[in-house]
Amino acid sequence: QVQLAESGGGLVQAGGSLRLSCVGSGSIFGINSMGWYRQSPAPGKPRELVASITSGGGTNYTDRVKGRLTISRENAKIAVYLKMNSLKPDDTDVYSCNVRGRARAGFPVEYWGRGTQVAVSS
Repeated sequence: QVQLAESGGGLVQAGGSLRLSCVGSGSIFGINSMGWYRQSPAPGKPRELVASITSGGGTNYTDRVKGRLTISRENAKIAVYLKMNSLKPDDTDVYSCNVRGRARAGFPVEYWGRGTQVAVSS
């Protein structure tokens, strides 16, 4: 089992920066990918992938954050980060981290953090 805890969210003005952190406790046999998702409080709106990073370091970003957000990870522990620059009011949401991997027995596992609020004022 893995418990994920995010931190680093807050209220910033447009153009400002934040660095989100997600650190996991517990154990996992292997990590395939880690990512950050955003969730709008609007009813029925699905969770949206913001950025992801594979065990090999390959990254993927949704188009609207390319060039402004950077995802990174620490291979020695369960940790993923999201550096957010040039923030816009449209970036306002709750951001949650996600870890996908496998248990020692070989079956896939997936864990989510509870999220951290990012609010950008104009």
